This record gives sequence, structure tokens and C-alpha cells, in this order.
Amino acid sequence: MSAPWQPLLDWWFGSGETAAEVASAQQGLWFGKQNSQDDYAREHFAPLVRQALAGELEAWTETAEGWLALILLLDQLPRMIYRDSPFAYSGDNRAQQLVARGLAAGWEQALAPLEQTFVYLVLEHSENLASQNLAIELFAGLLEQVSEEDRAYFTHTLDYAERHQCVIARFGRFPHRNQALGRDSTAEEISFLKEPGSGF
Repeated sequence: MSAPWQPLLDWWFGSGETAAEVASAQQGLWFGKQNSQDDYAREHFAPLVRQALAGELEAWTETAEGWLALILLLDQLPRMIYRDSPFAYSGDNRAQQLVARGLAAGWEQALAPLEQTFVYLVLEHSENLASQNLAIELFAGLLEQVSEEDRAYFTHTLDYAERHQCVIARFGRFPHRNQALGRDSTAEEISFLKEPGSGF
């Protein structure tokens, strides 16, 4: 009998021999914005997301794979299921606490480098500069570990971490979240949001 988190990990990571192959096949799921993907996430994983948000899946942290899956339920899946609403970020605080606990215990070391990126993305999603700085440090560390054929993808992840850090260093928050969260944007933020790529 498979673990309760296995269907989520299978869907999220697909199959492939190398990180580059997996990333090439899954990029559209991870970073695209397609209604069909959001609908699939909602249909298959919304109950688990609600349980995760309610703190009912703590037992999953007994294994590194369960910990990773719980992070996905708190950090990635709400951004799909509740896209463009305040609930898209409803799991962030719990995800950040979960990541902090796991990093302190070294749980990420049991995961493949590609899997680790989704642990560190929680830090990249934080509106806290110290978390952003740590994300850059951890992504840079991953880049030093991976094979030559995987370096392009991990270089890309580090670049994105640096871009996120720059936004938080400048504004102290992500301006592209303001509308969904009911926050007023400053004139500088409004100008920034007109720039290509400002919303990631």
C-alpha cells in the first residue's frame, strides 16, 4: 500500500532520469497558470490541502517524503486551488514553520536536489528578507552539488531566488500580491508592476 502522499509526489514530479528531464516535463505544472491544472489540483488534492491548513497532517513529517508533500500542500497547492485570492497564501506561515523545523533537523538532506528546491521555494515566497537571503544561500549550495547536465536548471532557480530577494529588499513585500490581499500599492509599486516579469 502506497503512502498517502505518494499520488501528490507522483503528479508533481512525474518521471525522468535526471533533474533536467523532470524539470523540462514538469515546468508547465510548476510555474504555468492553466485552468486545467488548477482544476486537477482542486479535484484531487483540495481535501488534503484543507487538512494540511488545519494542522491535521503532522504525522506526514515522520518521513522526508511526507514532509516534502506537506510543504507542497501548504505552499504550492493553495496558489493553484485558490489562485488570485487571499487564500492562495493561506498556508505560507505554516509552511515556513515546517521548513524551519525541517532545516534545523537536516531533513532536506534525505531529498534529491530537485525535491529540495521546493523546500527552499517556501523561503523564496516569504516577505522576510532574512528568509530571502537564506534561500539564495541554499539554492547556491544546490548549484554546487549538481551534475553538469543539470546545472542550467539550478542556475535558473538561483537566478529566480535572487530576483525575489531584490523585490523584498526594495519593497519589503511582493507588490503583485497587493490586490489579492487587499493591500494598497504605493506609487513606486504601481510603477514596478508595469515592468515585465514583476509578478513572477
